[in-house]
Parts: sequence; C-alpha cells; structure tokens
Amino acid sequence: MYNDLDPLLHSQLRLAIMSILIGIEEADFVFIREKTGASAGNLSVQLDKLMEAGYLEIRKSFKGKFPRTTCKITPQGIDAFENYVRALQEYIKPGQL
Repeated sequence: MYNDLDPLLHSQLRLAIMSILIGIEEADFVFIREKTGASAGNLSVQLDKLMEAGYLEIRKSFKGKFPRTTCKITPQGIDAFENYVRALQEYIKPGQL
C-alpha cells in the first residue's frame, strides 16, 4: 500500500523551495528566485503557502535601504519533507512497478 503524498509539497515549485532550504540554514528571496527560476509573484504566493502550513519561517528586514526577505525551514517543515521523500521512495521501490 502506498502512503499519500503531501499535496502541499507535491507542487513543483514548493518542492523545489523545500529542497533548497533543507540543506542550508536559511536563504533570501532573491537566492530562491534565482535557483527556482520562478517569478517574484509566484514565488511569494508559494512561500506564503509553506509558511501558513508551518513549514517555513519568513523574516522581513532591511539591508541598507533595501527590503530583504529571508526564509528558513522549520522543524515541522523538515519532518514534512522527510515524510514526503519516504512516501515517494515507496512508489519507486524496485519490484513495485
């Protein structure tokens, strides 16, 4: 039997965001936008969805005169990502195709 995949993480962009953040302490909006190739508007919407789910912390500050948005994965986000990966691995185990 297959486990359900987290529908929040099953989105390509949200999965990309989580994949970037799982391996680093934090990243700013510009870095994530460049790595994912997403538009600023779409990225902002997807970050908000992840934050509302408790998967990310988003901090807004200024660097000089410029606004800066920094994202960090939460312990809940780490658990959700690891569970998603485990569930996905169940789908691709040899002999189950």
